Amino acid sequence: MAETKTVLVPEGLSGERIDTALARLLGLSRSRAADLAGAGQVLLNSVVVAKAAKVVEGDLLEVTIPAPEGGPRVIPMEIPDLGIVYADDDIVVVDKPAGVAAHPSVGWVGPDVLGGLLAAGYQMATSGAAERAGIVSRLDVGTSGLMVVAKSEYAYSRLKAAFRSRSVDKRYHTLVQGLPDPLVGTIDAPIGRHPGHDYKFAVMDSGRASVTHYELLEAFRSASLLEVHLETGRTHQIRVHFSALRHPCVGDLTYGADPTLARTVGLRRQWLHAVGLGFEHPGTGAYVSFESPYAEDLQVALDRL
Repeated sequence: MAETKTVLVPEGLSGERIDTALARLLGLSRSRAADLAGAGQVLLNSVVVAKAAKVVEGDLLEVTIPAPEGGPRVIPMEIPDLGIVYADDDIVVVDKPAGVAAHPSVGWVGPDVLGGLLAAGYQMATSGAAERAGIVSRLDVGTSGLMVVAKSEYAYSRLKAAFRSRSVDKRYHTLVQGLPDPLVGTIDAPIGRHPGHDYKFAVMDSGRASVTHYELLEAFRSASLLEVHLETGRTHQIRVHFSALRHPCVGDLTYGADPTLARTVGLRRQWLHAVGLGFEHPGTGAYVSFESPYAEDLQVALDRL
């Protein structure tokens, strides 16, 4: 069954082409948005227009997306340890446990945040691809902590814009091997898909700009606890950046962590937790912030150190 999505063009997209605006508002690829416009599936203020047409603030965009023939789908699944930190008509902030994906994807058969929210009775925004509806940012399966998901279409558009403009405060704690030098610093190194591994990323000249700020919180004999603020939000960014510095996240065997140390502290995943999230509420305009305590396995690892 085809799905029709309706969105208002915000000020920040005034002057953009139809395909660019749709890609940014709905989470589609630009080529997909262009194909839909070319097939007459896009209406601008109730009129069919070409993909090169320009939009202005306040325009009404309606797009009909044919039902997918296959691919990942959101399936309700109870997740007992999925924490609901805050919820209202616009957003829901969750404390995601490790082992849970942000949304369904090809090859993943475990639980995901969207399925857990659906099972708990929450309805998400329909913007974005069907299997990523309402998702404005993601955490890796093996990373625990705070995520915000949009419940209303308005919230989805505003939050996507906030993440793009880097106005969202994303704060992480990570335990890395060794002692970084300097103790407070910035890693500014582009990240791209690893040429030899589809599931890995790496620092490379051809990658996308990626900036990570960090400072030492506590030093141990074999590892350091750091606070990290992300300026950008690339896939695996923290893990890739510290691996490139030869200080991989403890337990992160994918990116070169010492398996002996991981066993010693009892870790079966990377020591990485999204401890803080702050942003302007898309509905009220007030600044809101949320905190998350360490997951049990991370605290156990710290105690053992």
